[in-house]
Amino acid sequence: MPVLASVTLRARDAIKGIWREAAKFGVVGALAFVVDNGGYNLLVFGLPGGARGGPMSASPVQASVLATAAAALFSWAGNRYWTYRHQHGEKVTRELALFLVANGVGLAITAGTVFASRQLLGLDSALSDNTARIFGWVLATLFRFYAYRRYVFVAP
Repeated sequence: MPVLASVTLRARDAIKGIWREAAKFGVVGALAFVVDNGGYNLLVFGLPGGARGGPMSASPVQASVLATAAAALFSWAGNRYWTYRHQHGEKVTRELALFLVANGVGLAITAGTVFASRQLLGLDSALSDNTARIFGWVLATLFRFYAYRRYVFVAP
């Protein structure tokens, strides 16, 4: 087989593998997004149609941290046991520690966008909070995908 054809086939297989991995990562991420944003909105704004707001309406940044932490736990289980089930190492403690560090950075990115929206821009509506959180989620998701592939779920 000519070298060019061999390189082309290997590149195609690598891209196919990355797309499969990205799709699984995306499904877990989409579900974690529901946990995160649903939890945040319940904590800050309460149930739909409720007039009084949520139990953490005066603490939106802390609510963001709590909701993101719950989503991170969901994400770890989904990614470890589905997305990267064939790649994760046997040292669960090390893997979990690296996962928590990567998610700590992601959490800071997401909470930072809420902080910037609230404190720097003076915005405090549900629309502005959710826009800030979605922007933060996009940035944090790109970071997490890279970190998981490179550092967290790496076979020994």
